[in-house]
Amino acid sequence: MNSYVAVFFTHSGAIKFNKKCKANNIECELMPVPRQLSSNCGIGAKFKFDQNIMDIVDDEIEKIFIIEEGEYKLVYSE
Repeated sequence: MNSYVAVFFTHSGAIKFNKKCKANNIECELMPVPRQLSSNCGIGAKFKFDQNIMDIVDDEIEKIFIIEEGEYKLVYSE
């Protein structure tokens, strides 16, 4: 299963995404966004997902990064 970090335009977007993940049994935790990923909203979501990443994208998400070998690689950008 792949690990991802999503960054958001707003704090409320991060909270909504976390609730959506929990409702769909997707492991997710809110966290401070690493500064190199975004300067917009300070809250991100680290989650595990093994399907097409576009299935989870919504209007609140600014970017999604996959975590591979300790590196963040951009896989989605608004």
